[in-house]
Amino acid sequence: MSFDVLISGGRVLDGTGAPPYRADVGIDGDRVTAVGRLDGAPARTVIDAAGRFVAPGFVDCHAHGDAVVFEPGVQLAALRQGVTTFVLGQDGLSFAPGSAETVAYASRYFAAVNGALTEGPLTVAELLGGYDRAVPLNTVYLLPHGTIRYDVMGPSPDAASPGDLAKMRRQVERGLSEGAAGLSSGLEYLPGRYADAQELAALCEPLGALPYVTHMRAYGVRAEVGMAEVVDIATRSGAAVHVSHLHGPAPVLLPLVEEALGKGVDLTFDTYPYLRSNTILAMVVLPPSVPGAETERALAMIASGELDDWWQGLADLWPRLTVSHAPGMEWVEGLTMVAAAERAGIEPAELCRRLLTETRLQAGVVSARPDEGPEGEQSVRRMLRHPSQTGGSDGIYVGGHPHPRGFGAFARFLGQHVRELRDWTWEQAVVHLASHPARRFGLADRGLVRRGFAADLVVFDPAVVGDRATYTAPRTLAEGVDDVIVSGVRVLAGGELTGATPGRALRP
Repeated sequence: MSFDVLISGGRVLDGTGAPPYRADVGIDGDRVTAVGRLDGAPARTVIDAAGRFVAPGFVDCHAHGDAVVFEPGVQLAALRQGVTTFVLGQDGLSFAPGSAETVAYASRYFAAVNGALTEGPLTVAELLGGYDRAVPLNTVYLLPHGTIRYDVMGPSPDAASPGDLAKMRRQVERGLSEGAAGLSSGLEYLPGRYADAQELAALCEPLGALPYVTHMRAYGVRAEVGMAEVVDIATRSGAAVHVSHLHGPAPVLLPLVEEALGKGVDLTFDTYPYLRSNTILAMVVLPPSVPGAETERALAMIASGELDDWWQGLADLWPRLTVSHAPGMEWVEGLTMVAAAERAGIEPAELCRRLLTETRLQAGVVSARPDEGPEGEQSVRRMLRHPSQTGGSDGIYVGGHPHPRGFGAFARFLGQHVRELRDWTWEQAVVHLASHPARRFGLADRGLVRRGFAADLVVFDPAVVGDRATYTAPRTLAEGVDDVIVSGVRVLAGGELTGATPGRALRP
């Protein structure tokens, strides 16, 4: 018996929840072909895993790599954490399906989150084809509801007519036939904010076993509103549901999760192990009356002075915002709104107005939560221990000073929440980060170290693995993951990219 690749001497965490066991893993082509004692078996490539764990590659259930996954720095950031698959198309906004105008809108409105693609029209099949074997990571794509709504209705705040709904549903059905793995919504973003539960449920009906993935309409202390809508949509449509970045407060959220599960909703959720968020500035600071989906109208309202009283009511918000992305005003990146305003000799409200105007609403910010501190940390820990939790970084890689989660979330799960805090055992961590997400998104041949399964594998040192990225140095790479295999090909060796691009555009 000989192999293309042999991982020898490691302890296997197979993804079933079983304790680690000593075994070698043999790979031929893109498949695992043997798991067991394979001492002396010849192989073209041998990876010595002595003292390390061998696990299925991790699935990042919420990643914003849509336009930037082609960048080596982003690829390295993910692979150094053992992430082999990105789930893209999050928050209801991405690049397909859409006309040239729709692609341009998604590129402009969500530039601080997903980056930008400049050419359309674009189908789901074309987008997936662009990822396939072009990058070292696998990609999974969710149909973005907001993009589809914009493609059919433009920036209109109106309720969808029966004709509009029929057009949107045809886009969903076609996207699923071309390989999409679910439908996402972003109900605090535009134009997704304008949809009601009836519209969303109708678009969820074609999903079958695939999930409806939602950035809810309300979080935090108002999460009851968001979760009630989630349950309503699931009940109307019969769809499985996956809630994005459900962090806390745990005393509010966990009873809502249990209530939904008790009603028979097939519910999962993802969290990342940080308290701060990262999003577009316009979503955080503009009142609902400003049509952020219509750039020129929004900029005219900002310039007119009619928001001056509104800005003054945000005094408590300014110290919590750090600028992550400011094209044309890069000097403010990494500074809080207060510090940047002081440097410019103006008030924070005026700095905010300038940021929105000069970046044409494309500025991004990292935002501290009001409950940052021990209470918030306990909420994060309680949420990630729930059996319905999956790992997601919500990684944003755009801008000079992004949130560190894209560079450290999965390593932080392992180093802090397994090794140090013992919120999970090692075997539980692999269930939450690999096998559970693979099931959720219909990846039937991934998420386990098992004969016949796809050879997406990570080899990591349990004594070393951990995050090094911080809010002040967010692009610092994680440590402890030195060898990663995707579809049977070594993409990370000695902690460095090999240059191989075997990543597949995965279809459920």
